Amino acid sequence: MNKIAIIGSNSFSGSHCVNYFLNNSDFKIIGISRSREYPPVLLSYLYRRTKRPAKFRFYQLDLNKDIARILNLFDRERPEVIINFAAQGFVPASWNSPEDWFQTNCLGILNLTNGLREKDYLKKYIQISTPEVYGSCVNMKENTNYFNPSTPYAASKAAGDLFLLTLHKKFDFPVLFTRSVNVFGPHQQLFRIIPKSIILIKKGQKISLHQGGVASRSFIHITDVMRGIHKIISKGRAGKVYHFSTGQNMTIRDLVFLICRKMSVDFDGAVEIDKSRSEQDATYELNFAKTSKELDWKPKIKLASGLDTVISWINESWPTIKKLSLEYAHKK
Repeated sequence: MNKIAIIGSNSFSGSHCVNYFLNNSDFKIIGISRSREYPPVLLSYLYRRTKRPAKFRFYQLDLNKDIARILNLFDRERPEVIINFAAQGFVPASWNSPEDWFQTNCLGILNLTNGLREKDYLKKYIQISTPEVYGSCVNMKENTNYFNPSTPYAASKAAGDLFLLTLHKKFDFPVLFTRSVNVFGPHQQLFRIIPKSIILIKKGQKISLHQGGVASRSFIHITDVMRGIHKIISKGRAGKVYHFSTGQNMTIRDLVFLICRKMSVDFDGAVEIDKSRSEQDATYELNFAKTSKELDWKPKIKLASGLDTVISWINESWPTIKKLSLEYAHKK
C-alpha cells in the first residue's frame, strides 16, 4: 500500500494522523476537510514546518455536500486505505440540533461508503468510532453489536457504525472500527478539558468542574492512537473493532488536580463547582486485550509526560493561543 486518504484532516486527530504518517511512513497522503486548513498552531502537520510536505495534498471538500467530488477524487487517486475522522463531535451541543449530528455521522458516512463499496482499489476503510456508542461501560470488550447510546452524538455514531456493518455483511466492505478513550495531546481544540484547564490557569481564571468533576475517564495520548492505526493498516481484520485505551481511569477532578500540581497552582483556588444537571455518562472503561494481542500494541506515553507535551505547546504558542476562543463553535 502506498497511498492513504484521511477524511477530517483538519481535526485534532486527523491532523495528527497526517503528521504521523508523514514522519513514519512512505505513504502519499490525501487530506480532506470541509474547512480551509487551520493555522499551524492547531495543525500538527504544519506546526514548525516552513513549507507543505511534498507527499501531502489537501482538498477542501465537505462530506455532506461534495460526495460526488470526493468519490471522483478517490477514483483518480485510488487510495488503498481511507481513514474517516470526519464527525460532528461535541456532545452537549448535539442536543440543540441533533439533525446536524445525524447528517454527518450517519448520512454522510452512508453516502460515502455506499459509493465506495465496489471500488477495487480500496483495501481498508477505517472508521473512527467512539466508546460512547456503548453508553456508560466498565471493562467493555471490543464489540460490534452492543449499543446503548445516551446522547444524540452517540446515537448518530452508532447509526453510522451499524450501516457500515451491514455493508460488511452484505458486500464484504473492508471496514474496521477504532474506539478510543479520551484522546489528548498538543494542537487539541481549546475547548477540551486538558488544554482549556491549562489556558485558564495561565490566565488566572477559574476551571469549572461539572458536578465536581466526578465523571471517570481514561486519557490516551494521540501518538499512541496513531501507532495503533498504523498497526491496523498492516494487521487489522475487516469487520472488527479495536480499542485504544490505557486501562487507567481517573475522575476529571483528579485530572485537573494533576494539571494544577504540574503548573504549581493551588487546586482549590483554581476551580469552581458547577452543580447543574449532568448529561455525561458516568464512565467509559475499555478492555483492549484483543487489540493488544492481535496488533501487538500497548500505550507507551504516560499521562504525566503526555500532559507535559500539551503544556509545552501552549507555553511556546502562548502569544497566539491566548487570543483564541475557548468555546465550542458549531458548524453546519
